[in-house]
Amino acid sequence: MFMSGEWTAGGLPPVAAARTAEARRRGTWSSALSTGEFTAIRSVGFEPVGQVLGTAVYHVAGGGSSWRYYDCGYGNASWSGRGSTPAPVAVSGQGAASKSLVDVLLAARHAALARMTAECTALGGDGVVAADLTMAPFPSAPHCFEFQVIGTAVRAQGAVRPSRPFTTHLDGQGFAKLIAAGWVPVELLVGLAIGTRHDDWTTRRQNWFGAGNQEVTGWSQLVSATRHDARARIGEQAWHTGADGVVLGDSRLRIWREECVRARRRNSDSDQKDHVAEATLVGTAVAGFTVRQEPPRTLTMMSLDPNRRRARVT
Repeated sequence: MFMSGEWTAGGLPPVAAARTAEARRRGTWSSALSTGEFTAIRSVGFEPVGQVLGTAVYHVAGGGSSWRYYDCGYGNASWSGRGSTPAPVAVSGQGAASKSLVDVLLAARHAALARMTAECTALGGDGVVAADLTMAPFPSAPHCFEFQVIGTAVRAQGAVRPSRPFTTHLDGQGFAKLIAAGWVPVELLVGLAIGTRHDDWTTRRQNWFGAGNQEVTGWSQLVSATRHDARARIGEQAWHTGADGVVLGDSRLRIWREECVRARRRNSDSDQKDHVAEATLVGTAVAGFTVRQEPPRTLTMMSLDPNRRRARVT
């Protein structure tokens, strides 16, 4: 089957629209749920309606400003000797140059999530469980990445429909436990932060081969500030959804070393280095709900004493 016409990135891609329409016509569904997950979601009143996915390929340019993405922001980067002021941590959430990189990475993930959610709606689903987010280099294009999210769309057996589909990283069993405990998933969230810190004189002294056992305080500051920023970003997203909290599913931290672009801009022969940390949190915003319960009925008590039973009859 050939798809004609140019897609403008609005709504479902033509191939996805055709696939979901065919699935609804046939009335059959597919999923990546295990037997246990399938049984679990049915136990809380949901049925699978089909496997759904969303993809987006983004070009990530090589620089976000004159300093590029990983500008440490350290004024003494070209010369950091004894007595120099400690280097700060340039964090994306506080307006560092890496913010433009974080923005495009989050935009790509949100585009993939929106397309997966649109497939769920096209299948008549109420939400998506076991959603898995991945990012991989796009073949033969060094600055392009494919962002993909795949999960299983589910539908409640009752007549009540949510105002918009929910998305969650929780698997079938986790979703069932959440519902049974009086909570509902709202939205799959991604908190991303990038921090950059120059290896100043103190950091180099604490890390040299003869330093002995001690904390490298600058690197502790780097990972702490970056993780804190990622938590703040996912917390902001949860607040905007109106949820009560976030159930975290994955927490990752990448650290690598870069040539200090600020120092090399001032001195092309500089060997100064920066360390970069990237923190990623994946979780689901959740909200509590209450179920109205009927008041317990009073039970009729019958005495086990035969004399008392005869007395009641007479």
